[in-house]
Amino acid sequence: MDLAQVKGAVWKRIDEIADELWEIALKIHENPEVGFEEHKAAAWLTEALEKGGFRVERGVGGMDTAFVATHPAQAEGPAVAFLAEYDALPELGHACGHNIIATIALGAGLGLSPFKETLPGKLMVIGTPAEEGGGGKIKLIDAGVFSDVDVAMMVHPADRTLVERGSLSITEVKIEFHGKPAHASGSPEEGINALDAVIQTFVGLNALRQHIRDGARIHGIITHGGTKPNIVPEYAAALFYVRDIDDDYKEELVEKLRKCAEGAALATGAKLTFTRVGHEYKSMRPNHHLAQSFRKNIEELGFEIEPPKGGMGSTDMGDVSQVVPAIHPYIKIAPTGTPGHSHEFAAAARSEEARKGMIAAAKALAAVALELWLVPGFYEEVRREFEEVVLKKGG
Repeated sequence: MDLAQVKGAVWKRIDEIADELWEIALKIHENPEVGFEEHKAAAWLTEALEKGGFRVERGVGGMDTAFVATHPAQAEGPAVAFLAEYDALPELGHACGHNIIATIALGAGLGLSPFKETLPGKLMVIGTPAEEGGGGKIKLIDAGVFSDVDVAMMVHPADRTLVERGSLSITEVKIEFHGKPAHASGSPEEGINALDAVIQTFVGLNALRQHIRDGARIHGIITHGGTKPNIVPEYAAALFYVRDIDDDYKEELVEKLRKCAEGAALATGAKLTFTRVGHEYKSMRPNHHLAQSFRKNIEELGFEIEPPKGGMGSTDMGDVSQVVPAIHPYIKIAPTGTPGHSHEFAAAARSEEARKGMIAAAKALAAVALELWLVPGFYEEVRREFEEVVLKKGG
């Protein structure tokens, strides 16, 4: 089978369904749903996949809004999965562009579907809820979904096109202090101020910043600071994210944050509760061979690859990349410098530039799948790299 010929046919098919893809992207954008509550988005995506010839299993991994869509035409060869995200941010809506991620995966799957009878391998589209802190992909890993996957791919919208960028490992920590209430004016000496302990934790953390590696991140918010100014706060709390590209060093930073909190407890007399909570992702390990295939195809479609700038975020795709060969490139949909998780990026996620990026990224993902199925030895190179770089080095 001629790769160029079938790729051209697949790309033509994606162009033919572009209006359908864009309609779904806009509906998801206009109906933002936070993690594990993406019922409308999951329904629109699964309906389109079933209409496009896929068999869909819903409610996968104990999550109502997760799904696995599998094309019935299967043959010997690698199982390729396109991953869809579709959760929104609280208050900001689709300020991370997950409506575009969803329809990129959908477009790649539907573009390949009419030709799958004559192609090797297995084709899947996996719906992964709650990337923004819920770890839907981790739940799917734990449920064994990725044991049937040889390669996993997705594309994230951004203000520039990037191919081989990783992500930071992350741990979310909840810090709580319990003190003693008292009248803040009449008898403050009788109280133990839990809010002071939270503030001292931030002070200690700010002093620590000089002594941590470049690129590492520790950032937090106060979630509870008391009830009224005339009551010494009996309870105060904060949430922190601790991040680094190295999983082991991130663990060191978690312990440094603990020491800051313990020092604040000792100084104020408040009792500390230090809890690791749900948001715990590994760092992304992009597969170089897959990334270079994506690069070649996205450049063919007229997108210029830019050098990475600024800090990195975190994603549960990092956990996937340490289970199977994976990529998580970025496609430009917004003016350079537009920050993610902003009102400006939410607006960009429904722009004409977003539509253009969505179509191009879907084509590029589909082309990588075709190379995995049709180029002799390509998948073996991808797998060999994964075993040497990720498995032997422990991620």
